[in-house]
Amino acid sequence: MENLEHIKKTTPYQDINDALYFLAEGAQNIFDKNLVGMYLTGSLSYGDFNEKRSDIDLAVVLKKPASLEKIKLVKKLHSDTEQKYKKWSKKIECSYIPLDMLQNILPPKTPRPYVGGGIFYSKAPYGNEWIINQYFLYKYGIALIGHDFKALIKPIEITDVKKACIKDLFKEWKPKITDSVYLANSHQQSYIVLNLCRILYTILCNDAVSKSIAALWIKKEYPRWKELINTASGWEYGKEMNRKDETINFIKFVIAKVKE
Repeated sequence: MENLEHIKKTTPYQDINDALYFLAEGAQNIFDKNLVGMYLTGSLSYGDFNEKRSDIDLAVVLKKPASLEKIKLVKKLHSDTEQKYKKWSKKIECSYIPLDMLQNILPPKTPRPYVGGGIFYSKAPYGNEWIINQYFLYKYGIALIGHDFKALIKPIEITDVKKACIKDLFKEWKPKITDSVYLANSHQQSYIVLNLCRILYTILCNDAVSKSIAALWIKKEYPRWKELINTASGWEYGKEMNRKDETINFIKFVIAKVKE
């Protein structure tokens, strides 16, 4: 068993460190030698975290897929974590990925266990965000257990990330234009606007950066969207955004720029 004491100093937020330690210890006990590594990714790994609006993003890599018995134990682990650390209930996202799947550029066809929004899915499919997530893991991921993530996969080309961003834009986000229920949610409005800032930046600037950096660039290059982006950036849990129509127009704008 690996010593996990270093996790207690991983982030500037002690309650998050405690939750990460609890999850890592639980994952290590459940998977033992089948566990390759556990990695902190997302905004906490590249300095873009806001505790009033951000999630805790994790990836667990396994030598072989989790058995049904282990999946049940993992589900209980996440339930226990959200009960113990209520501030982060429904704000922890974690995928359990077999090692051989990391060699795929295209999203794997086999689903994996995943928790997000407080819901545990024993078989969650991968989308076009697959290669985007791996790129950020490779570039910024923090090893909580195991070796550096860079030791697990080959470097990911930005051209592949751009292709995935384009697919994500048209398959995931374009349909949201007519999804009034989804867009009525303030959290989703904020998420879409900032995520599309990063998608557009990646495609036009040939690089993948944090949502904050991408948003600053969009505001400078396309000032007509400054107010919407500022509202999206300032959104916090419990607040109302009420920018549904503007969000729809922003989706259309990004699509038009990419088509150019």
